[in-house]
Amino acid sequence: MNAFTLYTPETAEGDAKAVLTGVKAKYGFVPNLFGYMAEAPYTIDAYAYLTDLLDKTDLSAPQQQVALLAVSVYNQCDFCTVAHGAFAKMHKAKAQTITAITEGATIEDAKDRALVDLVKAIVDQRGWLKDEQLSAFYAAGFSKRNVYDLILIVTIKTLSNYANHLAKPEANPELVAML
Repeated sequence: MNAFTLYTPETAEGDAKAVLTGVKAKYGFVPNLFGYMAEAPYTIDAYAYLTDLLDKTDLSAPQQQVALLAVSVYNQCDFCTVAHGAFAKMHKAKAQTITAITEGATIEDAKDRALVDLVKAIVDQRGWLKDEQLSAFYAAGFSKRNVYDLILIVTIKTLSNYANHLAKPEANPELVAML
């Protein structure tokens, strides 16, 4: 059987219980992603640690969410697409950019478009970026450091998107309500 268990703070034990209790205290609910990752609580720890590192990047919160959303859509992760669509809206990312990412349309904002183009290239080409792709990214006002910021984002989303591909979580009503 391939079904994974959705844990809650009430059903989890040991480290998983402590981690999920902390997640609930932080968000006010337990996103289903975390409930499934509780099978291996260190996975939640890794995800949370990597996500906290986003605060050290040069990317703004809306840019981070645009990139996180783009990776999630590109990796066909329904849960993370809903979550980062909601968080992008909450962090005031451009509405047209959010819609364009989720619908596969052209992003009007040149800087957002450059960000999404490079994120897709990183994922699609497994980091083997071409000079012209990097040049276009830099021409949009981004730095070499920002390339590594995006690699961090791809790393975060690879962890959560792949975990979600296995567990197939439904989007929490709390996330859907934020859209």
